[in-house]
Amino acid sequence: MRKRIFFILIMVAVAGAFSTVIAQHDKGKFDREAFMAKRNAYITASAGLTADEAAAFIPIENEMQRKKFEIGRDCRKLARKSRSKEGLTEEEQQKLVDCTTETRLKEAELEKEYHDKFKQILSVEKLYKYQEAEARFMREFMQERGHGHGGRHGGKP
Repeated sequence: MRKRIFFILIMVAVAGAFSTVIAQHDKGKFDREAFMAKRNAYITASAGLTADEAAAFIPIENEMQRKKFEIGRDCRKLARKSRSKEGLTEEEQQKLVDCTTETRLKEAELEKEYHDKFKQILSVEKLYKYQEAEARFMREFMQERGHGHGGRHGGKP
């Protein structure tokens, strides 16, 4: 019974996740904390994490996400500029291409480091479910924001 209540609470949190984050996007503001809370609830429910597993896993996973966010900060600035009216100079384009590659390498190294930590907390089955849930959440989130296939901005369904 207690597990059912916990699961229902998680699902209620997940149900509101997309509508709240999308509403914030429509207002032009993105609430990273709200996004992470909803993402964590989704992952917890989808991977079937117990309360104890979630309490141990989620803070470490959030730490990894914060580090990945910092790794990509410079590239995001250049990428934003590339979408602006003035665009990028050839030198900036080269810098963005190099930065993107470096960011991917650094993120892969970071993920490997945290993967080893995750294996100490979760079973292989739950680690697999976590990876699937994370990818599914991001895919659904991007589709809701109109950046995925078939979203508001077009694209193939």
